[in-house]
Amino acid sequence: MTRSDASEEYPDLTSVFDRSLEAHPVSARHRLPDHESLPSTAYQVVHDEAMLDGNARLNLATFVTTWMDDHAARLYAEAADKNMIDKDEYPATAGVEEACWHILADLWNAPDPEKAVGTSTIGSSEACMLGGLALKRRWQHARRAAGASTDRPNLVMSSAVQVCWEKFCNYFDVEARFVPITEEHPTLDGHDIDRYIDENTIGVVAIMGVTYTGMYEPVARIAAALDDLHARTGLDVPIHVDGASGAMIAPFLQPDLEWDFRLERVHSINTSGHKYGLVYPGLGWVVWRDASLLPDDLVFRVSYLGGQMPTFALNFSRPGAQVLLQYYSFLRLGRRGFTAVQRESQTVARHLAAGIARLGPFELWNDGSDIPVFAWRLREGDARNWSLYDLQDRLRMKGWLVPAYPLPDDLADRTVQRIVVRQGLSMDLAERFLVDLRAETAYLELLTTPLPDIAERSAFHH
Repeated sequence: MTRSDASEEYPDLTSVFDRSLEAHPVSARHRLPDHESLPSTAYQVVHDEAMLDGNARLNLATFVTTWMDDHAARLYAEAADKNMIDKDEYPATAGVEEACWHILADLWNAPDPEKAVGTSTIGSSEACMLGGLALKRRWQHARRAAGASTDRPNLVMSSAVQVCWEKFCNYFDVEARFVPITEEHPTLDGHDIDRYIDENTIGVVAIMGVTYTGMYEPVARIAAALDDLHARTGLDVPIHVDGASGAMIAPFLQPDLEWDFRLERVHSINTSGHKYGLVYPGLGWVVWRDASLLPDDLVFRVSYLGGQMPTFALNFSRPGAQVLLQYYSFLRLGRRGFTAVQRESQTVARHLAAGIARLGPFELWNDGSDIPVFAWRLREGDARNWSLYDLQDRLRMKGWLVPAYPLPDDLADRTVQRIVVRQGLSMDLAERFLVDLRAETAYLELLTTPLPDIAERSAFHH
């Protein structure tokens, strides 16, 4: 029997890199193959495609969890087939979901966590849209009860909000009113907020951890400004807190900071379980202070175990495994463990920020003392022939993903670079990054300095 005949009769004996699918041209990727292939072959092709991605652990751009322990990985594999929406088929998982948002309600100081109501989502974007829909529907009910028009609702927020809020306003016919950030007011802080609010305002969004910089917006000051507006005009405007990141940081690292349900004007809060909730993507949560703040006509009810389970979601079928992973993280770490993990991330962030601040070309925008995220820019007034985009490219050559981008609106002429520190970015890795950052910064500086000999520049690079 020839080698060719043996390969055809016993394809599993053939080297995985000598099979027909491995030799399949890239141009044919966009059509279904005519024949099946061995699992090992299909696996190797997909594995090798994904291998071309960057190393997730070195991605300093993403907020999303890139590491969980081995027990979480086992639980993930065991629960991968569970569909969260089938609450009557998976009542135990539905019960875990309810336990999780009660835990969050308690963590966020709801007056009575047992009277709070919430739901899991596919991520914070869906959670934000549910929070926004509840604000809009309550405003519509109040306007109709008063015999007033429900045309032209608007939502007030910082110009630095995450794009999901722009999507919400676009998709659900709400006017977005952006309060621009400035050097004097780098976050939405209540300053001049009454200029943006009228009887059609459904709510104000406050951000605990601005995506651009990681800074907290002072929710208590925003609430105080709205209290003053209410006293002067009668306009009673609620707050939704977008705590995609900070809602899982502040309770542990800044427990005395008032930003949550301790403020009566805060009606709802969302967070990302797959960010500082320490769970693989995708998982989000949204919780309302009590059931009265979630309009009943937005809620669908399905029965399970002879009872009723309220559901409020945009997505239907979605994974249940991440909900179980969230409960695992709560049980595994507890309050003390979460505090330790988040504190270590913040320690690493502040160490990195201090190291970058000591480099001559840079000045910090913030230092990671809110969430473990910080940004920096090139020092103003210094003449340079390179930009943060050049530094971004140089760092990428070393495997580090560190984004550079312009700030929004009135600060669009300022470019910053940002690092997100998550569980898994150890102090050792942080030191390795600083070594690479110093080297690439020095290289870029050298490129703009006249040298007598190109060989000297090349020698420095090597």
